[in-house]
Amino acid sequence: MPEERFITSELAAREESFDATLRPQCFEDFPGQEAVKERLGIMVQAAQKRSDPLPHLLLSGPPGLGKTTLAHIVANACGAAIKATSGPVIEKPGDLAGLLTGLEEGDVLFIDEIHRLSMTIEEYLYSAMEDFVIDIMLEQGAGARSIRLDLAKFSLIGATTRQGKLSSPLRSRFPMSCRLDYYNSADLTTILQRSVGILDVDAEEAGLSEIARRSRGTPRIANNLVRWVRDFAQVKAEGRITEEVADAALKMLDIDVDGLDEMDNRILEAVLHKFGGGPVGLKNLAVAVSEETETIEDVYEPFLIQEGYLMRTPQGRVATQKAYERFGIEGGPKADTVQPSLF
Repeated sequence: MPEERFITSELAAREESFDATLRPQCFEDFPGQEAVKERLGIMVQAAQKRSDPLPHLLLSGPPGLGKTTLAHIVANACGAAIKATSGPVIEKPGDLAGLLTGLEEGDVLFIDEIHRLSMTIEEYLYSAMEDFVIDIMLEQGAGARSIRLDLAKFSLIGATTRQGKLSSPLRSRFPMSCRLDYYNSADLTTILQRSVGILDVDAEEAGLSEIARRSRGTPRIANNLVRWVRDFAQVKAEGRITEEVADAALKMLDIDVDGLDEMDNRILEAVLHKFGGGPVGLKNLAVAVSEETETIEDVYEPFLIQEGYLMRTPQGRVATQKAYERFGIEGGPKADTVQPSLF
């Protein structure tokens, strides 16, 4: 068993190292998200002119859009050291105290999935973010006492895929909040051009555009797909990524020309065939396709809704006219079920 854990950690380290080679280090190498980059650039320049630490920053948006990358870019732009962790890792106040007391003036603490912090840890963060102090309780019961630790002025950058899960007190302590949106195909193609240059892969722009078009607007997925297409091209097509090679490689992964994969199609087919086009509740849909509700809600639904195949209504999920046409089914959504929901 120890040997198995060692192998797993080694593989994870290699994967993380590989991803790091593709990660941009400055705003100029980060395509897309122009409005967010402009705001962050102004914030960084203003902090540098005042010789102040960077204000606390909250980055939100779906997985794989570059929140971690932007955190490192902001730290690099400020010339600050960055210490990275994640919400589930910080289990006790002592864990947080160890992180905070190890920071120096102007350093950046990056907490990924910050919405998964426990309420106890959040309450310790309040004074750290506002007054740069933290009160630690020593012992318990009648002999309990607390000590106050002074902290260096640091910057907290939090990243979350579910901003609504953050408590209002914590969310309000971030002076700047930026949401990242899905990328268009042109920006993803630019990202892939940089990636294949780093990986030394021979690729035509048309081939990269084909990959970008099927990447669900997500750079992480695009980079993962280009790795697979690179392997496919080396074995099947003399190492060159063309439009035809990219199409064949992605079809082998069951990713069609619209960017929908096997699970996307299973979800739509379940709504259409098993539930008559909807409405259907999320739990019933999850059981029908043998998938977790959180995975459907966070991974698959956003893309299907964005592409116009699915809608959320007060009664449940409903297939749109586009979904009916995709599977060659006559009819369409019922008039009394097409009212979109705000939830």
